[in-house]
Amino acid sequence: QVQLVESGGGLVQAGGSLRLSCAASGSSFSVNNMGWYRQAPRKQRELVATITSGGSANYADSVKGRFTISRDNAKNTVYLQMNSLKSEDTAVYYCNADGVRRSGTVYRPYNNWGQGTQVTVSS
Repeated sequence: QVQLVESGGGLVQAGGSLRLSCAASGSSFSVNNMGWYRQAPRKQRELVATITSGGSANYADSVKGRFTISRDNAKNTVYLQMNSLKSEDTAVYYCNADGVRRSGTVYRPYNNWGQGTQVTVSS
């Protein structure tokens, strides 16, 4: 299995910054796309930002200019730098990754989620 472990959430005042990290671990796997999604209470999970293995990034309109996604391919880790945080950014943030994992002689695709990390922005 490929596991994703997030860290870096917490409580911050409006206008502040937080940096989230997500590391993928396991054996015999490669990672293609990585991304961050969030889910606020009573709302559906939504895309925040994604990044390809080549470094191409995509952002939700609501976070453009404030959030920056990056990754370290050698560490299979993706980061989300969140600046100018607003109360509406309060949510559980989930890491997502897809790629291919080898099991014996068989290669299988995967698309996995982390356990989530809470981000709370106080106004």
